[in-house]
Amino acid sequence: MIPKLSFFSSIGISALLVAAGASSVSAQAPLTLGDAARLAARQNTGVDVARTKITQADARTTQQRAALFPDVSGYLQQAQRTTNTATFGFSFRDATTGQYLFNPDGQLLGPIPTTDARLSVKQSIFDYSTYAKINAARAASASAATEVNTVAEAAAGAAALAYVRVVRAEAQVAARTADSVLGNNLVRIALDQLQAGVGVALDVTRARSQDANGHVQSIVARMERDHALLDLRRALNLPPDAPLVLADSLGALPMDGNFPDEATLLNRALESRADIRALRAQEAAHHLQIQAIRAERLPTVSAVVDQGALGKDWTHPISTYTWGLQVSLPIFDGFRRSARLEEQEAITNEYDAREKDIRAQATLEVRSALVDLAATREQVAAVTDRLRFAEQEVAQAQERFRAGVAGNSDVILALLSLNQTRTLRNDALAAYQSSRVALARATGSVTQIP
Repeated sequence: MIPKLSFFSSIGISALLVAAGASSVSAQAPLTLGDAARLAARQNTGVDVARTKITQADARTTQQRAALFPDVSGYLQQAQRTTNTATFGFSFRDATTGQYLFNPDGQLLGPIPTTDARLSVKQSIFDYSTYAKINAARAASASAATEVNTVAEAAAGAAALAYVRVVRAEAQVAARTADSVLGNNLVRIALDQLQAGVGVALDVTRARSQDANGHVQSIVARMERDHALLDLRRALNLPPDAPLVLADSLGALPMDGNFPDEATLLNRALESRADIRALRAQEAAHHLQIQAIRAERLPTVSAVVDQGALGKDWTHPISTYTWGLQVSLPIFDGFRRSARLEEQEAITNEYDAREKDIRAQATLEVRSALVDLAATREQVAAVTDRLRFAEQEVAQAQERFRAGVAGNSDVILALLSLNQTRTLRNDALAAYQSSRVALARATGSVTQIP
């Protein structure tokens, strides 16, 4: 039975990861439908890729925070230089003789040896834009975390549907096996009647033809099951040859129809869907990014220290320094900041449109899933009645054939009808379970399937 509340309860990022970790299922253990969903949410390749984006976003936060720490650099230099005295812009005169100390047209001085060992430190004292950028980067990291939830929900839904396809394929194999048993019995009865002199060779040929057809269908059913198992292993990120045992069969999966009303489901979908939460987180990070751009217009205050030893050689250095307080105020940047803000405003409108579209899509998916659940539930009931009648038809046709009052053509027609009805019932059951998974996906609670 599907719990009425917990199946559709909203979960956060940490809750999803805890639930997935708590439901760690080894490949050898029997796997339920809910186990498959949670296992995929935990170890699907797409989820692993999404988690790396959290690390990337955290690294960007660290990069922005680096602006709060002092910028320290140092260098050690030994050099020689020459200069042209004409580049001084003036010529010195001897106060006594009036002669120029340097040729007015310029002359070469040097080479002059210099040594310089220096340490420079610049520390930001007030920079509001840096704090705004850090907040925006943190919000972007939180947004990346919600993306993990979105990818995990999608992976869980895909794995759950793959699970349904496997149990449907297993049911098909079982149905074709049952058909083969009936076909073998039909051949045996036809041969017995032929040997007793009350049957004809045509009945034997018909029976063997039907038996061969059932064998072909069994081969196809096994092939479809093997492909479905490969798809499920891929959805669970397991090796293609990993042992996989399913705890459920198609007929044993829940058929409970006691779901909350449509209004309740719609409200829960809008509150708990991972894609809606992710979009809201992205929008929050985007608004902080806009604030960071606007904060760039504010002045910044920094302390600057440049301390070192300068001299002609390393034996007679003289300490020199530059200490100061620097205030920077952006005045004009060629309208670049205004253009960036205009771009961000356009992105805001895009987020609004995307959220409106996701809300409409969530509403559509919930209502479509409810319609499908109601229809497939009725379909299962109808085809179950048909299956009972088809089995009765086969039994009655076999009795008439054994009694020799009719040929086996009636039995073969009844077997064909039973074959088709079994397939229809498997399809109806699989469609119901797929609709159940679709409703869980629409309400953002696939990992809560029991």
